[in-house]
Amino acid sequence: MIIDFFNTSAKLKKIPRQGWIDKLLINDPESVADHTFSMAIIGMIFADLEGHNTEKILKIILLHDIAEALIGDITPEKMSIQRKTELENNAMEKILSNLPKKLQKQYNDLWIEYQLNHSKEAQLVHQIDKLEMALQAKIYSNEGYSEKSLASFFKTAKNEITDPKLMEIFKKIASK
Repeated sequence: MIIDFFNTSAKLKKIPRQGWIDKLLINDPESVADHTFSMAIIGMIFADLEGHNTEKILKIILLHDIAEALIGDITPEKMSIQRKTELENNAMEKILSNLPKKLQKQYNDLWIEYQLNHSKEAQLVHQIDKLEMALQAKIYSNEGYSEKSLASFFKTAKNEITDPKLMEIFKKIASK
C-alpha cells in the first residue's frame, strides 16, 4: 500500500501548475512537484536560519499540494474555496489511506493544521508558498514573459507575506 502512496505522489511530477497556463499561456510550465521541491528548499533554509521547526515545516510543505495528484491544480477562479476544500479533503483521505494508521493520523493532522492556518508553521508554509510563486514569476519574467501578465502573482505574494524576513526576501526577488 505504501507503494500506492509513492505512485500517487509521483504523479505530481506530471501535473502542471495551472495558474501559469491560464495567465501566461505557457505550454510547459513548472509541475506541482517542481513547485513543492522549490518550496522545500526555501522552507528548509528559512526554518534553519530562523530557528523554526524545520521538520514540521518540511512535512507540511511536502503534503500541502499532494491532493492535486488526484484532483489537479485548481486555481481560485475555477471553483469556490468550499468546493475545492471538499475535493482536496476527499483526495487526501484517499491518498493517506495507503499509509499505516500511525502515519495517516500524523499526516492528516498536519494537513488540517495547514488548512486551518492556525499554527506558526502552517502560516509560514502559506507564506513560503507565495514566496516561491513570486520566485517562479521572476524566473518567467527573466525568460521574457510579460510583466503585466505576472503582476497579479507579485501582488498576491506581496499581500499575503507577513513575516518580516520572508518579506525582505520577497522584495529582493521582486526588485531583481
